[in-house]
Amino acid sequence: MFKQHPKGLFVAFFSNMGERFGFYTMMAILVLFLQAKYGLSEEDAGTTYSWFYFGIYALALVGGILADASRRYKTVILAGIIIMFSGYIVMAIPGNPLAITIAGLSIIALGNGLFKGNLQAVVGQLYDDPKYSKVRDSAFMIFYMGINIGAFFAPFVATGMRNWFLKTQGFLHDGSLPAMCHAFEKGTLQDVSKFQELADKVSGTQVTDLATFAQHYIDAFAKGYNYAFGVAAGAMVLSMLVYIIFNKHLPTVEKIKSEENADKPKATTNITSFLLGGGLMVTTSVIFYFLLRNTVKDAAALGAAVGLFIGFIAIMLQISTKAERPRVSSLILVFFVVIFFWMSFHQNGLTLTFFARDYTVKEVGPFTNIFFNLESILAFIGAVAGLVLVFRKNTTQRLIGGAMFLVLGGLTYYFITKNNTSNPIAPEVFQSFNPLFIVALTFPVMGVFSWLNKKEIEPSAPKKIGIGMIIAAIGFLVILIASIGLVSPHELQYVQDGVTKYNPVPDSSRVVPYWLISSYLILTIAELFLSPMGLSFVSKVAPPRFQGLMQGGWLLATAVGNKFLFIGSKFWGNLDLWQLWAIFITCCLLSALFIFSIMKRLENATK
Repeated sequence: MFKQHPKGLFVAFFSNMGERFGFYTMMAILVLFLQAKYGLSEEDAGTTYSWFYFGIYALALVGGILADASRRYKTVILAGIIIMFSGYIVMAIPGNPLAITIAGLSIIALGNGLFKGNLQAVVGQLYDDPKYSKVRDSAFMIFYMGINIGAFFAPFVATGMRNWFLKTQGFLHDGSLPAMCHAFEKGTLQDVSKFQELADKVSGTQVTDLATFAQHYIDAFAKGYNYAFGVAAGAMVLSMLVYIIFNKHLPTVEKIKSEENADKPKATTNITSFLLGGGLMVTTSVIFYFLLRNTVKDAAALGAAVGLFIGFIAIMLQISTKAERPRVSSLILVFFVVIFFWMSFHQNGLTLTFFARDYTVKEVGPFTNIFFNLESILAFIGAVAGLVLVFRKNTTQRLIGGAMFLVLGGLTYYFITKNNTSNPIAPEVFQSFNPLFIVALTFPVMGVFSWLNKKEIEPSAPKKIGIGMIIAAIGFLVILIASIGLVSPHELQYVQDGVTKYNPVPDSSRVVPYWLISSYLILTIAELFLSPMGLSFVSKVAPPRFQGLMQGGWLLATAVGNKFLFIGSKFWGNLDLWQLWAIFITCCLLSALFIFSIMKRLENATK
């Protein structure tokens, strides 16, 4: 896999894989943890979630500035790993009040900001060497795959820890129970008989004191998630060790010499520009906030985020030279597009997770269940990989593939026969399908791009981004079709005597998992067309002295898109489900139209 690539890619691959395992453990369960532990509504949990996701990416701008100014990319990356580890430790402590939890999330966001963009910049620096420049795009595809290997295992581990701790407390898992427990404690639960039925089922006995059960179940559910955060902290240790031991294979970038940048502004001008631009970022953010704070709090927060992005644009246009400006402006246009992609795509951890919990069946048959258990899905993956090897030309590979298919296929069949007629599934596990599809499809997609390249018809990176936006719209169309005819969240709540009464989603409005799995499959293909190609495009087009800063700009645009995530949770309880998904379809299609309208300009920037 690493053939024709420098050794540094190996280091970045595994350092990133460990960090991403921890991060995606967090993302698989965060919104569910916030609701289970603190009883937050979908809207309030979504607001916290979107702020955290915003901070994760916005602070990459800080990391980029520090690394570009000091040229000590590797040192800043290591600091990020250490800070993230301390944040996960905070999240792993049971019983923290919401304020401490938010502080822990903030620490993780800061560490991630120092780590993520700069590691991507270092990968790009590896391929500034003409010896490797031709394989830059494939390098970012491989690097991106490393992200998703860690992400694949994370939801299974998080679910396993949560279920293990529930079992030690004498409970089984039911994803709809924490909300019912909180509603019961608040006196807003309409159907107590259904609560009694589920309480008896997860306890394995008749519950006589529902109030005690509710508190005990909430505590056990939340602590299980705390221990999952502890596993994420352990993954950060492994990532740190790989990075410390092998970072010598990563490039050490020297200070850019003045003769290499004859038109580079003087240092004093740069400092003044940064101060003016930073002042503009802060001032614009504050103005947006105070103009909108009395209207809608989410709009005020969004306005502040947009103000930050506007300030970044002003900085870059101010400090870039005449020669650099065409490249910088082309990147900024792409940043506008990715805002709307990530606003849509990262609904996977928010509204699509709500859909997995509330609108997908809780139990599945023997065959479908193999995709919701780690050991059985690994056996299935191995059997499929073996079948693929059977059709290779190399005789040894064909023999190995045949053996894998027979042994692991037989093991898969054993798991199917071992499963019950009806098997419970956890909503968190749906988060594993995206990284699984990334790993499975990376090489086929690379193969298609390579074949097109040989035919001299491979789409440019900007065209791939535009195509990815269209594919993303199709992914949301699938879940829109699945949602037609389902009872919507706003239909399940009503106000009685000034109190909003809560009703769970009826089983008649739950669909089979394959709708959501299919949507994730299509969104994954869109992600492969957009995200690694975007990273490659940024590393290729960014002026040498702004490598970290422009990677930070990509992540800042992602951050603004993540702040838009609240749109999903805001309208979750106000629109019909199909109307909600239509918002994201429209955003993706309009973004695709925009990027194709400026295609020539973007393609010229890469020449």
